[in-house]
Formats: sequence, structure tokens, C-alpha cells
Amino acid sequence: MNSNKIIKGKRPDFYSAPGVDYLMHMVTVLAQEHSAMRDRLDTLESVATEKGAFSPDDIEAYTPTQADLERREARRQKFLDNLFSVIAQEAAEVRNADTKQRFEQVITDLATQT
Repeated sequence: MNSNKIIKGKRPDFYSAPGVDYLMHMVTVLAQEHSAMRDRLDTLESVATEKGAFSPDDIEAYTPTQADLERREARRQKFLDNLFSVIAQEAAEVRNADTKQRFEQVITDLATQT
């Protein structure tokens, strides 16, 4: 999970129930990915239909190469890193002993520097 930047300081909680903030982050990431994928698929299908490049049967019969599989796995891993980044952030906070008080102190320190 090293593709995402770990932000210093404790993240604020928006929901009182444990884990709901994580769940909301993950649902938002999934919704973003799904929306982008649907737009891209719609574009691909429109272009293919317009140009007569291939048919739906061609898609069903396709067998990916090893390079395709490796590229897909790299993309999948990047997606999962993004999806679970909020949990990686929490783990980093625990490792760094970040607390809500430390977060508030950083904010106070920044506010007094201006």
C-alpha cells in the first residue's frame, strides 16, 4: 500500500460508529472507479459500433495474453491500494502514535504561524 501518501496527524472522525468512516471512504472509491469504468466502457462500445471494429462475440471469445494479465494485475493492485488507503492511513497513525490531541496541536501550531 505504498502508492498512496500517508498523511501525518490523526484523521477526524465524521461518524460516531467505529468503522463507518472507513466504509464511507471505501464506498466512495468504489463509486468513483465504477463511474469512470462505465464511461470508458460506453465510449469503447460506441466507437467500436461506429467503426465496426469488433462485435460483442469477439469480446466474449477473447483470451488475454500474459502481458494483459500482468497489466490487469498491476491495475487491480493500484485500485486495491486506493480502496484500502484509509486503513493503511490508520495503521500508520497507530505506528506513529498519532492521536486526536496531536492532530489538534498541529492545527493550533499551524494557526499560530500565520
